Amino acid sequence: MYMKQLLPIGIQDFPKLRESGFVYVDKTARIHELLTGSGQPFFLSRPRRFGKSLLCSTLGAVFEGRRELFGEIAGRPALAIDSLEWGWKKHPVIRIDLNAGFYPTGIEALYSALSRELEREARKFDLVLSGGTHADQFANLIEMACSKAGERAVVIIDEYDKPLLETISKMELHKQVREILKGFYGVLKPSDPYLRFLLLTGVTKFSQVSVFSDLNHLDDLTLDPCYADICGITQEELEQNFEPEIGAILKETGRNREEYMENLRQYYNGYRFSEKPLKVYNPFGLLNHFKKNGKFAPYWYETGTPDFLVKLITDQKINIVNLSKMQVGYREFCKYDVEHMKAEPVLYQSGYLTITDYNDDKSRYTLDFPNIEVRSCFSTSLIEQYLQVPADRSRALIFKLPDALEDGEIEEAVEAIRQYLASIPYDIIKETENYYQTVVHLIFSMLGLNCRSEVRIADGRMDTLVETKNFVYCFEFKLDKTADEALAQIDTKEYLLPWTGSGKKLFKVGVNFDSEKRNIGEWKYVDVEV
Repeated sequence: MYMKQLLPIGIQDFPKLRESGFVYVDKTARIHELLTGSGQPFFLSRPRRFGKSLLCSTLGAVFEGRRELFGEIAGRPALAIDSLEWGWKKHPVIRIDLNAGFYPTGIEALYSALSRELEREARKFDLVLSGGTHADQFANLIEMACSKAGERAVVIIDEYDKPLLETISKMELHKQVREILKGFYGVLKPSDPYLRFLLLTGVTKFSQVSVFSDLNHLDDLTLDPCYADICGITQEELEQNFEPEIGAILKETGRNREEYMENLRQYYNGYRFSEKPLKVYNPFGLLNHFKKNGKFAPYWYETGTPDFLVKLITDQKINIVNLSKMQVGYREFCKYDVEHMKAEPVLYQSGYLTITDYNDDKSRYTLDFPNIEVRSCFSTSLIEQYLQVPADRSRALIFKLPDALEDGEIEEAVEAIRQYLASIPYDIIKETENYYQTVVHLIFSMLGLNCRSEVRIADGRMDTLVETKNFVYCFEFKLDKTADEALAQIDTKEYLLPWTGSGKKLFKVGVNFDSEKRNIGEWKYVDVEV
């Protein structure tokens, strides 16, 4: 019988996690490397719900010298750092967490948050804040904490960019927030003589000309291969720490272990944070999956709606089809400037795209959706923005189209697409071949299908490819032409040649869209037995 463990869903406090016997995926060996390395001030960017706050809390406990939390406790084993060389000297730890505020209401919300954080930290050390501005109070707090303890202070700022992200749509307020935070964070560099350690975490890194202009001494760990797994759960960590949950789910559901683990990987794994080809699972989605007895659902995506990202893609007229296999250079990839915001770094830093490849010779990253959860849900958000299809029609398609493609019922699949296209409002349809291709691509992606569009092969680029367990579908689209012309292009360019010998049944599907009907007109298919 498998005894399920206590899962730390939503628990970001390291002492509480250890004292109560929750599962902790041991990151302390990596933390030890960080603390005994260069000693520089650090910055780390990771998407929301990826364990940044727990990392901050763990670092705080290390510098507070709370070794008892790292040995055997509450039935859980000792952690790696407990056996490594570390002095466990106590330092005054100042933690500023800007996650709790709600900043779009006005500048007073930021003032309130800064006051709350500084006053709480001052009380910890029995100190009284002095200075006029929050920046002055912060600088004085660091110096006084250091002087009182007789040891240099540790400053950890979690979610430093929450006020900036929440005010992006209100530019004047955003500029005010930016200037205040620039001054607030700016005291950290001159406070260096009083600091033993400094870490800022957030979702994004705003450009050097804004908040970070006075923090050019930070060592950015965001793309450092040494710390690619400091947040998130690797495949090895999954199998080492959650075997009771995996075993219980397999026993209760009767699933095949190999297929289940592959489904788990495809749905929640796939995040890559460096040139090193190491991928990690999103902890929040994984833990909720185990809590719900193996139910696959978009737990991470549902905790936040990326409305401004969808608007950004729309405003910049980015080809939605090219969100897969998007290639960007290093300079473009790392730039995040609200006045000249580009979709690529925002989508990556927010967790909606991830690194899938890196070309060292060209310093070029390839970005794609990390997994089925993000691909499906983000496509749904784009569909709501672009197509304005009623929700009940989308729900009907969810059951019909994937089943038809999984069963090789191509007639039913095309009819489902036809019905869906008929529900798109008449006045938003664009009479171009690319428009219809984009719509079909979004439909397939929304349903979580293994879909790729504008697939490059040796002799050309096919419109859309869908691959299931037993079938491969090659779609070629035309506008106001014929299905035969579409099929002929598939044959002439030998689009399906790479899949010959795959053991799967191949379908060549030629589709012609009728601009007058604003829907599929003539279509034909040819199946190839292998």
